[in-house]
Amino acid sequence: MKILVTGAKGMLGTDLLAAFSAKHDVIGVDIDGFDVTDNVVTGKNIARINPDIVVHAAAFTNVDGCETNVALAYKVNAVGTQNIALGCQALDIPMLYISTDFVFDGKKGERYLEWDMPNPLAVYGASKYAGEQIVRALLNKFYVVRIAWLYGEHGNNFVKTILRLADEKDRLQIVSDQVGSPTYTKDAARGILKLLATQNYGTYHMVNKGEVSWFGFASKILELAGRNDIVVEPITTQALNRPAKRPGFSALRNMALELTIGDFMRPWDAALEEFMIKR
Repeated sequence: MKILVTGAKGMLGTDLLAAFSAKHDVIGVDIDGFDVTDNVVTGKNIARINPDIVVHAAAFTNVDGCETNVALAYKVNAVGTQNIALGCQALDIPMLYISTDFVFDGKKGERYLEWDMPNPLAVYGASKYAGEQIVRALLNKFYVVRIAWLYGEHGNNFVKTILRLADEKDRLQIVSDQVGSPTYTKDAARGILKLLATQNYGTYHMVNKGEVSWFGFASKILELAGRNDIVVEPITTQALNRPAKRPGFSALRNMALELTIGDFMRPWDAALEEFMIKR
């Protein structure tokens, strides 16, 4: 296939290009040459490239930044997604849209399934959910893939931040009342590649199995790094006082994968161990 990937320079986008390129013709674009918020330019670019599918990974992902840049959040995450979907609609090709666990409010108390009703708490989740709704309204052939708590070798992320802070401080305070599904970008990319080969369109969760709090995640990172000299203290979300509300329990279950092509995602701690060994 010829696959067009937006947000190709991002943390996930970089690994998507690497995963796809072994078997497919991949074209990666990013904001410097492909502004998804420009409807005319986006439509012309998709028509010119003429891909077999578009994987839309471009997004405004700064959760707190979305609270202070509401219009920009919706311009990129909703309108930008609409422009991509319209381009796919014109060529009658499928689209894969990357979404997030933040479409949920975290009040369920157990892992969310693909069919649970979203109820975002903040602008980031609301704008990404708007993108989901647009894709479903405009296209018949689509994948909506929700991922969560991403980390990888490219770009900034929680794992790299913890390792950096461990070199700067001997005591860290980490939120313990937010629980989610840490996911390695390489695993997500490989999973998306498998999903694209099926033509089983629909909504999927694609996260590493299991759940953990940010506190537990940080503790595991430091354990694998051999940094037992660092003291990790749990704190509450309220004490952190961030601009955007975050769901207390946003862990996902890959139920749609389980029921269709099989859940091939490994446990989060096994994925983290591989990442740490590579580092």
